[in-house]
Amino acid sequence: MRAARQPEEAVPEEDPLEYSGGVEEVDSAAAPALEMMAGDPVSSENVTVPVASSKKGVTVGGIAEFDRTVHNFGDILVTSGPQTCTFKVKNISDKPFSIYEVVSSCGCTEAVWTKTPVEPGASGSIKATFQNEDGPLPFDKTLTVYISSLSKPVVLRLRGNVSETKKSLKELYPVTVGSLSFKTMPLKAGNLEQGESRSDEIPVANTGSAPVSVRFTDVAPQLSLSVEPNPVPAGSTATLTFTVRSDRNLWGKNIYNASLNGSRISVEAFTKENFASWSDADRKAGSQPVFETSTADFGVVEAGTPVKVEFSFDNRGKSEFSCYKADCDTPGVTIAPVPSLAPGAKGSFAVTLDTSKLPKGEVTAYLILTTNSPLRPIVNLFVVGVIK
Repeated sequence: MRAARQPEEAVPEEDPLEYSGGVEEVDSAAAPALEMMAGDPVSSENVTVPVASSKKGVTVGGIAEFDRTVHNFGDILVTSGPQTCTFKVKNISDKPFSIYEVVSSCGCTEAVWTKTPVEPGASGSIKATFQNEDGPLPFDKTLTVYISSLSKPVVLRLRGNVSETKKSLKELYPVTVGSLSFKTMPLKAGNLEQGESRSDEIPVANTGSAPVSVRFTDVAPQLSLSVEPNPVPAGSTATLTFTVRSDRNLWGKNIYNASLNGSRISVEAFTKENFASWSDADRKAGSQPVFETSTADFGVVEAGTPVKVEFSFDNRGKSEFSCYKADCDTPGVTIAPVPSLAPGAKGSFAVTLDTSKLPKGEVTAYLILTTNSPLRPIVNLFVVGVIK
């Protein structure tokens, strides 16, 4: 069967954790950070994602202070039963606010919260229960919290890993880098907007028989990392915290590297433009790329045959269109420079495929354009075909 054509406006499943609000960390000495988002880059401006959990708490909009925004239940068993945690939220403003709704991402997680108004200086709570009925799988659930004084809801996360039987540290953390073991590598910082940062904290393990002192060197300028406790005791876990800061010289998908005790550790992040401060008038006056099709089909070719396709588009906006970066993870794919277009102008760019570097059978190359368009900051394009 041939690969199905994709519609013009096709995008990856929307990540409910897209950040669009201002966040301030209580510890002013620490770099501002935002909670990691998983998933493909998408455009959404409907929720506020605070910084990852911090021992000193995090504030949102100068209104609410959460004791943390991520709770990791760690490694649990199918037989462990429901898992419960409680998030505390303090009113740091001068007016009462109410937690008027908490929406779970799925039926397996329930929430009970303070229903009465939270007075200035007082605290409310959000008690979350993960039913642990999904079987032996990793989980990452979200709670979307609506607070009366905030214009956008806040997203909290519940994480963990459910196993059928108890596993050793080496089984739970199979990837070893610089004397520490990880569940996966590279690490994922998710989506990042210009002018902001993203951070996350993950468990790591020392599966050896002696303590490990962790030292980071050759760290990318946009990256910071720390481990606590350090040294990491033998046969024990620790928390690794990482933060990626935006850089206007870096767009789209980027990998940020560092050396952990002499071995490379990598963090991935996807950076797009930040339109949070734009007015409705600014958005309407922005660029608007419209493509003739989002899918280019090269048909059926023999392996090794050079393939070249073109994507044509026009700018129907009121400002010049620019593409900051074009990404594609498919090997053997080369994307020609995407032209800038004045309002009303038309243009095109070529995509070439070295089919000798691709597996035989149906092929779908997924292209991501990061643009200056407030209406389409991310454009998704596809090249499909069959290699014999």
